[in-house]
Amino acid sequence: MKVYLEEQKFTQKLVIIGLSLAFVVIIFSIVKDWKTISNGSNSDIFEAFIGLIIIILVSLLFANLKLKTRIDEKGIQYQYYPLQLSYKLTPWNEVSKCYIRNYDAIFEYGGWGMKFSFRKKTGKSFTVKGSDGLQLELTNGTKILIGTQKKEEIQRTLDTYQHKVISSEY
Repeated sequence: MKVYLEEQKFTQKLVIIGLSLAFVVIIFSIVKDWKTISNGSNSDIFEAFIGLIIIILVSLLFANLKLKTRIDEKGIQYQYYPLQLSYKLTPWNEVSKCYIRNYDAIFEYGGWGMKFSFRKKTGKSFTVKGSDGLQLELTNGTKILIGTQKKEEIQRTLDTYQHKVISSEY
């Protein structure tokens, strides 16, 4: 039994720089206006720190976001932790096509992350970075794209389970 496992995290420099810059701007704003804020009411102080709390929570979310992919004899499983607390299994008998493809995250899905589209042509995407993904086309017409940084390894695993897919496209 061949098992494929992959875990991806948001480690792009632009994400880290953007969150750090937002944190610095908020801290600078609070320090600069502290005299005014501290002389105001309790709600002024609360409002000053709410921005700081939000940026800390967003930073914690990005630090913990992980896209986990598992492919085995049962099917293809993916989890976008902590937004999905358990793996979502797509059994092989529900897959009509699966193949590795190059995608444009911004133009096709509006960016990286967990994206849902009401357009049947695009479908759902679960990506973290890069431009390579495992495209699933299900028997019910649903499309799911799962990003990967290991396209050769995932292809070898797909080759192993090719016989379980109704019709494969490689």
